[in-house]
Amino acid sequence: MQARKKYVLLGLCACCWLLLFYWGGGVQVRLLKLLGQQRGDVVRPWPDWTDRVLLPGYAQLEELQTGPGSAESPRQRHQAWTGIYKDSRCRMETCFDFTRCRRRGRDGFRVYVYPSEKGERGSESYRKILTSIGESRYYTTDPREACLFVLGIDTLDRDQLSGQFVPNLDDRIKGYPLWNEGRNHLIFNLYSGTWPNYTEDLGFNIGQAILAKASLNTEHFRPGFDVSIPLFSKDHPQKGGERGWLVRNTVPPRRKYLLMFKGKRYLTGIGSDTRNALHHIHNGKDIVSLTTCRHGKDWEKHKDARCDHDNLEYERFDYQELLHNSTFCLVPRGRRLGSFRFLESLQAACIPVLLSNGWELPFSDVIQWNQAVIEGDERLLLQVPSTVHAVGNERVLALRQRTQMLWDAYFSSVDKIVLTTLEIIKDRVFSHVSRNKYMWNALPGGLLVLPEYSTHLAHFPFYYLSLGVSPGQEFTAIIHAVSPLVSQSQPIMKLLQVVSKSKYCSQIIILWNSEKPLPPRSKWPPMPVPLTVTDGRRKTSSRFLPNVAIETEAVLSLDEDTVLLTSEVNFAFLVWMSFPERIVGYPPRSHFWDPVKNAWGYTSKWTNEYSIVLTGAAFYHRYYHYLFSHYLPPSLRALVDRTSNCEDILMNFLVSAVTHLPPIKVAQRKQYKELPSPQVRPHPSTVNLTNELPSPQGTKMSAPWANPEHFAQRQECVNSFASWFGYMPLVHSQFRLDPLLFKDQVSVLRKKYKDLERA
Repeated sequence: MQARKKYVLLGLCACCWLLLFYWGGGVQVRLLKLLGQQRGDVVRPWPDWTDRVLLPGYAQLEELQTGPGSAESPRQRHQAWTGIYKDSRCRMETCFDFTRCRRRGRDGFRVYVYPSEKGERGSESYRKILTSIGESRYYTTDPREACLFVLGIDTLDRDQLSGQFVPNLDDRIKGYPLWNEGRNHLIFNLYSGTWPNYTEDLGFNIGQAILAKASLNTEHFRPGFDVSIPLFSKDHPQKGGERGWLVRNTVPPRRKYLLMFKGKRYLTGIGSDTRNALHHIHNGKDIVSLTTCRHGKDWEKHKDARCDHDNLEYERFDYQELLHNSTFCLVPRGRRLGSFRFLESLQAACIPVLLSNGWELPFSDVIQWNQAVIEGDERLLLQVPSTVHAVGNERVLALRQRTQMLWDAYFSSVDKIVLTTLEIIKDRVFSHVSRNKYMWNALPGGLLVLPEYSTHLAHFPFYYLSLGVSPGQEFTAIIHAVSPLVSQSQPIMKLLQVVSKSKYCSQIIILWNSEKPLPPRSKWPPMPVPLTVTDGRRKTSSRFLPNVAIETEAVLSLDEDTVLLTSEVNFAFLVWMSFPERIVGYPPRSHFWDPVKNAWGYTSKWTNEYSIVLTGAAFYHRYYHYLFSHYLPPSLRALVDRTSNCEDILMNFLVSAVTHLPPIKVAQRKQYKELPSPQVRPHPSTVNLTNELPSPQGTKMSAPWANPEHFAQRQECVNSFASWFGYMPLVHSQFRLDPLLFKDQVSVLRKKYKDLERA
């Protein structure tokens, strides 16, 4: 009994102590608040250990979200935001109509852009966005078949003090009959809010629309629904964009400066505390952190004692020189969370060190940013130098290489930013057929990986090396036939016998593109491998249409008059197996820049360099058939069909754009001497393997390529293709693979490809 009473007494004491602590603590907090209100001060909780490293007067995170003199609390800001965005809890399953996208199966993802009203003047950046959508494979002019809608009204700049601000958006949008509270609509925005707070207020109710916005705060970001995009300038290129600045395998990985920043210093308002503290880490040696007060109309009214010194130091260093020679680049918040410095650092392979608490990074749904940036804390600025010092060389090189991959894949042009936004939304709509994180974060990037083809990594040639897998041991030969079948002695008959004898040949497909009707199977010789004859519909580009009959990963593309040996076919295939992501073949060509015409040129002159391997005799992966037909715009394929030309050049453009690598030329026997052509001087090793050469006997062939206009068309094609890609993807190479041969009779019997050395 005594023990029981003892335990009961202890329990009552514990309860009393808890009640006293709870109510007493609450009373203390209320008293502190009351005293603070009487003094007009803001009462803060006890500081954490991290507060000890804060600089005098350094703002707290909550204060950075408000302007001077503002008493707006985080709760008030959140309430104001939800007042604007009434559907702040939107998710795809609650605020998106999937049925609009699935009416046409996988092809149901179509985007409709509202026509601009008469006299509507939009910004250059918004014009680029709408142009990118209009030129994409998802664009439709019929709103009835649209899955996604984009406003024709410029919504990029919602700062009321900006000249680009468009008023009365609420009233104008409600006039759209398809608005439907914003459902299935996509709204782009770069700038929101205005002085002094620069909140995320867009000034109109977006309803249930998806928001693609720069400088998004994680507090307001709707995961799996909104898309965070980068802040880009009006000068950001429409297409292509400049390549990243990192040279492959740069050694040493570190540069002259460890850490740099050069930019504005805000004297007042939100963001000023972060920028005002940057001078504390500047040493002028390995760390260069420069700010200037000289910006804005009335900067002199607010200048402080440090401005003159900072302005002088600012002028001592060139920004581009710092970018080129710095390992890490500080990316502090500006008035808003995002900054132009972010994209500039990515391009320069200067590892971004982010000082922007609460920023939802661009395309955060799919990009693993911890592999490319260092995320710092605005409140712990003094720890940044020691943090970047501690990053090892291997990690530095890996981070820099990842910045280049992300820049080239998603950020180098407005086109890529817009298409990445659309592809992310499309993956949400068709989640059962979508890219995984690896596809988004490995070369060549998610835009060039079409999940409709496959969602398995091992089905794409550019993943073989990283997965440690090898392509299959067989190939499918596709022969492009344009001549009527009138004789058993035609070149195509001999070609069939040569290819079918290869031990690696699995099947042969003849793509019949002749004006004459498709001949019956009895007209073709018996084959040791399956032979299929299909109608090419008289389209030149049909040779690259995805064909369900292709069962192998490797495709051997052949023209009907190609002259090869079986040993040449075998050797080229073995080379391709080592380079399955590239085109491997025989007939080379090259491109060059003509400064006189200020245009790209196309040549087949005999030189050591080449950038194109024609598909008249070449191996490549079957995925490029799918990419050719579904990634390239219909306008380019229509150009190929209209001219009956250039499809081989276009395929080279595509593969080089995917790999950033040149094709591979393999050796062949030189059986005939070529005769010079008045237009071009082909490489002698390309005789009988291209449709641009004279016949073996030296007589001109009565074919389209005998026309001088044929070569001129190919020149025009090169420039048209470069214009669509926005840059020249072709890469020059002097690399050629030959079998090991010795011209002596002793070792002939031991030679695997002994026929290749015979002239």
